[in-house]
Parts: sequence; C-alpha cells; structure tokens
Amino acid sequence: MKASTNISITDWQEFTESHPGGSVFQSPVMYQQFAASEKHEPLVLGVFGDDGALCGILLGVFIHERGGLAKLLSSRFVVYGGPLISGDEGQKRACLDLLLGELVGRTGRKALFIQFRNFFGWEGYLDVFERHGFTYLERLNYVVNIPVRGTGNGGRGTSNQQAVAGNDLSEVKQALLANMSASRHRQVRKGLASGAEIIAPENIKQLREFYNILYKLYRYKVRKPLPGWSFFENFYNLTSSRLPHPIPHTPIGIIRLVKYDDRIIGGILAPVTPGKCIYEWYVCGLDREYREQHPSVLATWAALEYAIANNIGSFDFMGVGRPGIPYGVRDFKARFGGSEVNHGRLTRINNRFLYNIAELGYNVLAVMKKI
Repeated sequence: MKASTNISITDWQEFTESHPGGSVFQSPVMYQQFAASEKHEPLVLGVFGDDGALCGILLGVFIHERGGLAKLLSSRFVVYGGPLISGDEGQKRACLDLLLGELVGRTGRKALFIQFRNFFGWEGYLDVFERHGFTYLERLNYVVNIPVRGTGNGGRGTSNQQAVAGNDLSEVKQALLANMSASRHRQVRKGLASGAEIIAPENIKQLREFYNILYKLYRYKVRKPLPGWSFFENFYNLTSSRLPHPIPHTPIGIIRLVKYDDRIIGGILAPVTPGKCIYEWYVCGLDREYREQHPSVLATWAALEYAIANNIGSFDFMGVGRPGIPYGVRDFKARFGGSEVNHGRLTRINNRFLYNIAELGYNVLAVMKKI
C-alpha cells in the first residue's frame, strides 16, 4: 500500500462516483475549482493497494486570506466530505492511517490547522484520527430529503423519503412545500406571486451583483472570510463544459439568482453530486429591502426546485452550528423541513502558539468590525 499525488483523473472520477460517500467535493472538478481560485491551493492524495488499485482519495484545500505574515496566520487546510476509503475493514483502517500520516506531513508547516467537515459519520475510525492528533467536535446540519417521484423501480432516495404517486413534478413540489413550516411555505408562494423570478445567470454582470450582495453580508453581518471574486467566476465557468475549461468534466453545480424589477436581489451557489445531493454553499438575499419578495427564501427554494427536476435525492444545508448554542441561521433553515444530523468535524491544530495568536487577532478584528 502506498500514497501518491499522481492519480489518473479517470480512476479518481470513477472511484468517487462509485463510493457510497462520494460527492462533488472529492471529485476532479472541485480540484479545478480550487486551483483556479485566488488564495486557494488544492491537494489531492490517493492510496493504492498492493494490487495497484485505488483504495482511498483525499481532496482538500489550503485557504489563506492575505500575503506575508497574515498568510501564515490565516492559512488552514479544509477537507469537505472526505476522505473516501474502500476495501475490507483492515484495508480501510490501513488506508485511512496512511492518508492521515501523509496529509499531516504535507500540511503541518503550511497550515495552522487541518479540518475535516464531515458529510458522514466516522464511528469506528475515530481512534485512527486521534492517533494523528485530531479532535472530534460536534457540529449540526440539516438535510432535506426530496420526495420520491413514482412508485416503480425507477424510484430513488431512501426509506426516510416520502413517496409521491405519479411523476408529476407539481405533485413533488407540493409534497416538499407541505413538509415546510407554514410560514416558509407562505413566503415561497408570496415571493413568486410578487413578481420575483428565479433565473440562471444571464451574464457576468448579474453574477457580480450576486457577489456584491454576498460580500456585504459577510463583511458587515456574518463577519467571516468570503472567497474572492475569482472563486465565483470560476464556479460559474464550471457549471457547464464551456470554455475556458476545455478538460471534459461533469458540471460542478448550479448558480441561481433571484431577480426583481430588473435587479438581482439574491442568489445561491450550489455544488451538485448528480443523482445524490445538492449543497447550499453560499446563499444571500436583500430581505430587508425586498420584504414582499423574500429573496433568501426563494434562493434556497431555487436549489430545492432544481433537485426535484433533476432526480436529486437530498438537499444539504452544509452546517447549522454547534449543539446547545443559539444560532439564528439554524432557526431559518429548520423551517425548510430538514432532518437534523450531527456528523461533526475533526480538527488538528498544527501550531498551537500561532493558532492562539491568529484566533486572538480574529476576535479583535471581529469586535472592531474590521472583518
């Protein structure tokens, strides 16, 4: 068994697609997304068994905010929905052990910390993570199961999903709306009735309007780092096989915008794992200025509607905070009718001294509203 960064794209894609926990976040197209985005540097590791077959994949990304010393103090390595390991129990444990050892060796001097943002549980393997210095912390999430169309063998989804007789999309939409809170259901209907439209970006100018709304939201309210413009422009380019990305790939996901009176008032950037899941990565809306249109609600509804039309079994909100700590975003998302899960996060602090300095600086800047 050996680890390597030299991996066939075809083998990588096939491994991810066939793995039960595979997602777009561990796929070659996400590597392209990170590689072309400013202040992002992807790293992919593969493990090959004694027979030469791929038995493990780990895709993550170095992220930093500024240059110089600030780069060192803001650099972290994040893994979304990985790693993916296969084989019998012994092979899985050996594969995970090798991946983590290789990862720590390659990132320890470049990132203040490593964090796994889990899309599934690691019960039975936490001891392997702990041997490499990782600590498990609980983190909540909501996942909406999309009602199943039809009752034949072509059905999809899980036993937890509601079956809808027939294949009429409107019936599936009604079933999904019925699972929402009464207020959320009403806001979807009211927003659409007010004249607000859900559209795909028609040009780069509309995408920039969406980004500007997000930028102000993160700058003045969320006060957390937001990727730069290149991240969003590159995602837009990867939503189809259009140039400037000539390498064939499965589209990375969708961007949907909420338009009203010829203005973009909200939107969502949502990666997609075909046939499995759509993820709410970045979402926003000018809710105070457009109270009758409910743009944030319509942005989320746009992704849910896409899932219905494209046989995607679930919608992932990508995090709703820590258990036991009040969080307004959690309350907002809960009204869409999702089920609560807690796959947690696994974190390894590589340099405790610099990490403490960075955390202190971040908290000071947040208090001063400089971030």
